[in-house]
Amino acid sequence: MKLHLGLLMVLAVAAALTVFVGVRAAGLADVSNALLAFDAADPAQVVIRSVRLPRLVAGLIAGAGLGMAGTVMQAVTRNPLADPGLLGVNAGAAFAVVVGALVTGYSDGGMIAVLTFPGAAMAAIAVFLLGGARHGTAGPVRLTLAGVALNALLLSLISAIILTRSDVLDAFRFWATGSLSQANARPLGLMSVSLVLGGGIAFLAAPRLEALALGSALARGLGSRPGRVQMTALAAITLMTGSAVAVAGPVAFLGLIVPPLSRRLAGHVLRRELLVSAMLGAAILLLADTAGRLTMPPGEIRVGIMTALIGAPAFILMVRRLKPGAFA
Repeated sequence: MKLHLGLLMVLAVAAALTVFVGVRAAGLADVSNALLAFDAADPAQVVIRSVRLPRLVAGLIAGAGLGMAGTVMQAVTRNPLADPGLLGVNAGAAFAVVVGALVTGYSDGGMIAVLTFPGAAMAAIAVFLLGGARHGTAGPVRLTLAGVALNALLLSLISAIILTRSDVLDAFRFWATGSLSQANARPLGLMSVSLVLGGGIAFLAAPRLEALALGSALARGLGSRPGRVQMTALAAITLMTGSAVAVAGPVAFLGLIVPPLSRRLAGHVLRRELLVSAMLGAAILLLADTAGRLTMPPGEIRVGIMTALIGAPAFILMVRRLKPGAFA
């Protein structure tokens, strides 16, 4: 309980900084008026209502989604270095958007939201099948290698498309690094529902995922079906990652650094890890976004770059601390 209250306080501070801090500082009266007595002639209220509040909601969705997706992914692959980009889910969503922009010529928020989910889902299913799940031989190493291979293939295809079609480059810029700057153009309500649905599936499947972590043979002995459990986990990952990517793009490393922190704080109980991951992921993403906005005013450093600056050293440290047999 103390842990959850502490994380809620950190999240509240991060949310307050997102709303109050920026190139133009806002006061409590500005925020209150923007929410309760909006005046379109007041520039401060317009910024809060149309920019900062959507940015806050997008940050909560993307941070919580990537944090929980990374936790589920590391549980299902038994790989402490797994994140939503590892199984090609981010690349699948980005590839679908780029192909959609190439075919239709549009790249607005609505199209992105529509295309991220089938793209992410097809990538997740492809990894699941390539990893041997169809024959019941999927293991953490096979799933990881299949994900890395598919991720490289999809990114190569994306590069080939944007190199030959410069008009698609504008559509892909948002996907090169994650950003919350276009939050007011995203279907935040729909993505919130998708996030809750994916999180609910993961929460319900948590006991079976914990059994699967003991090994496929032992999981079967406990009455679990490894293939079905893996498919359920991939469905949850697709919904949570799709929601995050639709509102913020492919934010790097967040799904990698949040799960180990959650395990340290919550212990090895997956349901508790999921709750901690949601709060911790949202707080870290909002703080990174605020830091990016304050570093180069009136411009900003995209939040995907900020999380990469934090996540890359953390990734190197994690690799150095891995013990032999960590993937066994």
